[in-house]
Amino acid sequence: MIADLDVVRHPTARRCTLSIDPASGRARLVLPRRAALKSALAWAAGKADWLAEQRARLPRPQPYAPGLTLTVADTPLTIVRDEGRRRAVLRDGDRLLVAGPEETLPRRVEAWLRAEALRVLAEDTAFYAARAGVTVAQVAVGDPRRRWGSCASSGVIRYSWRLILAPGFVRRATAAHEVAHRVHMNHGPAFHALTATLLGEDPAPSRAWLRTHGAALHWIGRAS
Repeated sequence: MIADLDVVRHPTARRCTLSIDPASGRARLVLPRRAALKSALAWAAGKADWLAEQRARLPRPQPYAPGLTLTVADTPLTIVRDEGRRRAVLRDGDRLLVAGPEETLPRRVEAWLRAEALRVLAEDTAFYAARAGVTVAQVAVGDPRRRWGSCASSGVIRYSWRLILAPGFVRRATAAHEVAHRVHMNHGPAFHALTATLLGEDPAPSRAWLRTHGAALHWIGRAS
């Protein structure tokens, strides 16, 4: 049996396919609706060497620990173990000072990153919303695997908090993209033109960066 395997039946699939999710490292076996599961699993098991090769190419996990340097909104910050019982994470120049119980360090560092992401992305969103002359009902952050941002018809915009770890031009382009959806709830030519106008530059490099490097952001904070 293949470890970390998700089996999905797809109504339009014509054959079995096997892939690796670069954000999670899990294998994904897609089957036609009426395909026999047992034979499909046997076929996938025969691809063990290929799966191992693909997983070897994945980004390496970077667990939150003292000495890890994170690039937060274009600024390198190194996690430093601090003395005392304080549970709050403090930013001190180019350091993130973390005191309190060592076993809760990862959770508290990520909570700080999420809060920082919400603060910065809310500022980015407000800037582009003012430029577009639109309102945004709420800005929120989460940790989706397959989307960097979304805009609901209600005016709520959600982002992946991991954008705070991406270069600033990528984060800002994502914010401009979602704000543009407050005018055009599609991806037509007018939408892309507005995104570029709001951003003040071509957003294509930011999309290319996410295609190439985005999966690696999901391995930051992972222990294995």
